[in-house]
Amino acid sequence: MNQLKDRYVLTQSQKMMIFILSMSLYGLSNMITELIPAFHLGPVEFSVEYFAFIPLTLCMLFHPLYAAIGAALGEVVFGEIMLGQFGGFGELEKFITFSLAMFIAGSLVNDPKNKRQVGIAAITGVIIHQALSSMVDIGKVWIGVEELEAVPGLAESVVIVEGFAFLNDVLFSGILFALLPTLYLVPRLYGKMEPLLGMKPRNNKMKYSMGSIVTPKLILVGIVLACFAFFFEYLSEAGFNVEWEADFLKSYGDWFIWVSIAAAACIAGITIGIMQKMKKKNNASNEERIQL
Repeated sequence: MNQLKDRYVLTQSQKMMIFILSMSLYGLSNMITELIPAFHLGPVEFSVEYFAFIPLTLCMLFHPLYAAIGAALGEVVFGEIMLGQFGGFGELEKFITFSLAMFIAGSLVNDPKNKRQVGIAAITGVIIHQALSSMVDIGKVWIGVEELEAVPGLAESVVIVEGFAFLNDVLFSGILFALLPTLYLVPRLYGKMEPLLGMKPRNNKMKYSMGSIVTPKLILVGIVLACFAFFFEYLSEAGFNVEWEADFLKSYGDWFIWVSIAAAACIAGITIGIMQKMKKKNNASNEERIQL
C-alpha cells in the first residue's frame, strides 16, 4: 500500500495545477467537439462524443484523481455553465461516471511507456464510462421516469437502442479519439511533459499487480458512485431538480461558443505559465543549495 502512495507524491500546488490544467484543456476540447457536425450513414449516426485522449493522457502521466475530477468539472463549467445550460442533478450523473472511468483508467497504468498497458487502460476507461451511462439510461426507462420505446409498447427495446449507441461510441469515438491518440501521446510525452511543468515523471520502475490496483475498496467505491449517479439522474428526470438556463447561444448566436473556447484556452495558458515559473523557481533554489 505504501508503494501505491509513493507513486503519486506531489505537492498541493502541483495537484491544483494538474486539476486546473485538466479542467481547462478538456473543457476546451469539449467545445471543439460541439463545432464538429455529425454525419449519418442510413440509420446510423457517427459523431464525435468527446476527445477522451486528453483526460486519459493526463491521468496516465500525472495524478489520476485530480486529472479525472478536473476534466469532468471542465465539461460542466465550459460546456454547460458558460453557455447557460446547467442541468442540475443531471450534470452530477455525467460528472460521477466520467471522473470514475478516467480515474480507473489512469490507475491501471504504472508504466506509461508500455503501449499494451496504456491501450488496455484507455479502452477500459471508455467502456466503463459508456457502460455506466447506458445502464443509467436503461434504468430510467425501466423505472418509468423517462419514456423511450423504440418499439411501441415494448419498453425493453431501450436495451437495443442503448446497446447500439454503446457500441457506436466505443468503436467510433473510443478508438479514433481515445485509444489511438492516447497510445501515441502517452509513451512519447512521458518524461518530457512533466519537467516542462516543473514535476517529476511517475516512477515506471515500480511494478504493481492488478490486485493491488483493482482492490475491493475501489470496486465498492465504484459501485456506490454508480448508484449515486443513477440516483441524481433519477431526481433530474423525476422533476426534483434545480436547473439554470440562460441559453446564451440562443440569445447571442452560435458565435458565443467562442467565448467559452477563449476562456478555457486562457486558463490553460495561464496555468502552464504558472507551472513554468514554479519550475524556474525550484531550479534556482536547487542551484543555490548546490552552491552552499
